[in-house]
Amino acid sequence: METQKFNYDNNIVRAFLYATIVFGLVGFLLGLTAALMLFYPELPEFLFGTDDTTIQSLRSGNIQGLINTQGAMGFGRIRMLHTSAVIFAFVCNSFFCGAYYSMQRLLKTRMYSDTLSWIHFWSWQLMIVAVVITFLMGINTSKEYAEHEWPIDILITFSWVIFGINMFGTIAKRRVRHLYVAIWFYIATWIAVAMLHIFNNLEVPLSFTSWKSYSAYAGVKDALVQWWYGHNAVAFVLTTPVLGLMYYFMPKAAQRPVFSYKLSIIHFWSLIFVYLWAGPHHLQYTALPAWAQAVGTGFSIMLIAPSWGGMLNGLLTLRGAWDKVRDNPILKFFVVAITCYGMATFEGPLLATKSLNKIGHYTDWVIGHVHLGALGWNGFMAFGVVYYLIPIMWRTPLWSKKLANWHFWLGTLGIIFYAVPMYIAGFTQGLMWKQFNPDGTLLWKNWLDTVTAIIPYFKMRFLGGLFYISGAILMVINVVKTVRSGSFQKEVPAEAPALANIGTARKEGEGVHLWLERTPKLLSILAFITVAIGGLIEIVPTLSLKESVPTITAVKPYTPLELEGRDLYVREGCNSCHSQMIRPFRDEIVRFEGKNGQYSKAGEFIYDRPFLWGSKRTGPDLHREGGRNPDSWHFKHMYNPRITSAGSIMPRFPWLITNKLDRTQMVDKMRLMKNSFDVPYSKAEIDSAGQWADNQSKAIVQRIYSEAADLKDQMEKEKTAKGPSYVPLEQREIVAMIAYLQRLGTDIKTTQIQTASAE
Repeated sequence: METQKFNYDNNIVRAFLYATIVFGLVGFLLGLTAALMLFYPELPEFLFGTDDTTIQSLRSGNIQGLINTQGAMGFGRIRMLHTSAVIFAFVCNSFFCGAYYSMQRLLKTRMYSDTLSWIHFWSWQLMIVAVVITFLMGINTSKEYAEHEWPIDILITFSWVIFGINMFGTIAKRRVRHLYVAIWFYIATWIAVAMLHIFNNLEVPLSFTSWKSYSAYAGVKDALVQWWYGHNAVAFVLTTPVLGLMYYFMPKAAQRPVFSYKLSIIHFWSLIFVYLWAGPHHLQYTALPAWAQAVGTGFSIMLIAPSWGGMLNGLLTLRGAWDKVRDNPILKFFVVAITCYGMATFEGPLLATKSLNKIGHYTDWVIGHVHLGALGWNGFMAFGVVYYLIPIMWRTPLWSKKLANWHFWLGTLGIIFYAVPMYIAGFTQGLMWKQFNPDGTLLWKNWLDTVTAIIPYFKMRFLGGLFYISGAILMVINVVKTVRSGSFQKEVPAEAPALANIGTARKEGEGVHLWLERTPKLLSILAFITVAIGGLIEIVPTLSLKESVPTITAVKPYTPLELEGRDLYVREGCNSCHSQMIRPFRDEIVRFEGKNGQYSKAGEFIYDRPFLWGSKRTGPDLHREGGRNPDSWHFKHMYNPRITSAGSIMPRFPWLITNKLDRTQMVDKMRLMKNSFDVPYSKAEIDSAGQWADNQSKAIVQRIYSEAADLKDQMEKEKTAKGPSYVPLEQREIVAMIAYLQRLGTDIKTTQIQTASAE
């Protein structure tokens, strides 16, 4: 058969490689900023100005600068921007970089379409820029790893479909009959992410000219779908694509074949089957149905086997070549990455068990666990791929192997100094929350006692982040120097015989999996079925049966003002630090509602779109916040938390005090809730929404003034100073926020509660 000549496209690989490096640094810097704000919450005040004379500031005595930021530097927004930058900008770009490089060589063909490659690249980078802008503006959905609003969700879908067309088109024109294991993981990744992204992000826009939308699911159902997505975003964005890179780059760097072909098959199919069932383990002891929690735990424990199978397959690829690890920084990164993968995938199933989950959930233990995977597995694999590609694509040795080794050791120290303090902090939190005195009272009644106890570990975590980003900066220097000294090869000549057409039918004596490897359509269909089974069995019954979420007659829809306040809560990212879920533990009930309090019930959340159960408690749970503190306390707490709670690490929200509440869409929100989600607002209530909101806001302001004469005097002075431009307190955002906070958990406290299945 005649040999065909063609060229590999390195240009698109270079583009994704540069994006990986740039957005990696951005993601690390955002993470470092968030880590700093957890023990230095005055950072925005230092940068933009404050009226607190006890704080160092670049603009001391003037808080207007902080108000003008409108919360862009708020912890909630920085945290969601950090997670999105690391997942979608750093890890995804590193995956695309490695995939575009490896697919061409594994399939012995150029990518199906250069045009599609570049549409994919620029649409993905445009999405990242849009995420940065919208998150800093407070435009988000609050759902972890899926905070993007609906226009960006559509852009992600478009870009992902373009990538899929290009990938499957490349597979179709391949010159290699059997698909290598890395390609299996790429296919499963594409299928699973498409499914997860679409179903979790089903939402109803307020209008097609508005960035605001509401989840198609409410309360318990929203929680189940979100963590089905959230856990499997970890699975199919942070794990399976990177495993595909491991299966290609590890053998290449070690110059050894993969340890076991059979283990690769077992690893692939068992992993993509089991992963989709494990999402509910994020919701142990919550209002989620018990059967779903049990299924999540069972499959999470099963995950140890395929995960460790993959880890062993990666590490044992180095059999007979361990001496190379000593001299090769690329292999150093890969070895530690795969080891971190093994550690994280052993720890995750342990955290899914109810015994450990009751201690670990909502604590910084989970943060340490997540970052062991993100910094160790994802970060070090990406660094290894960068160091592997740079010398090959620029046809020159790495500028400094010593600098690469320094990067490795700084990164490793960073992981240790990050993860270990977070584990200790998590154990400390979980145990302190649950300690009682002999007389049955909580030992640590003040939530701040559990916060101040772990601040030294926050500082150690910040030091770990400094080590890690310092190593990344050394990598940038090394890359720049190598690129300048080399010559980039845009088109790489290659040749291979054309693939003969032998049909898709299975041949006599041909192994089943060998047959699948040469029939990509069938392999893709089976992969889709495999990843879809878990979601179908867990989610469809919960979504389709109204009886799975019993109604509570006392639970009523939010008032117009409370609905606006809830949207402000989402805008500021408050759920980054506060949960709204009291689990059925004695310590949580006593701490958050008192001796005869109620834990959270599924029926309490039927009007919550999105759900706001949270995943971490830096601050206390707020599900029973209503009525616990006076309105004036909330006013002062939002203006400066350290006025009401000495030692608090909560950031300030002074713009809520000064901003006029935008009510222009309030009626539209109520209509959407009624028409799209059957929320029982009457026509009269919708028509009188403005008056309803006015009456509630006036009552709140009257209580504030009666409770705090100093605030009344402050507003009178402001009114005199501003004259006609003065905005009455009743019309400001803070009043809506207080209305929402004071509503939380109050429905179930009514004297007569009846529970019945929804008809």
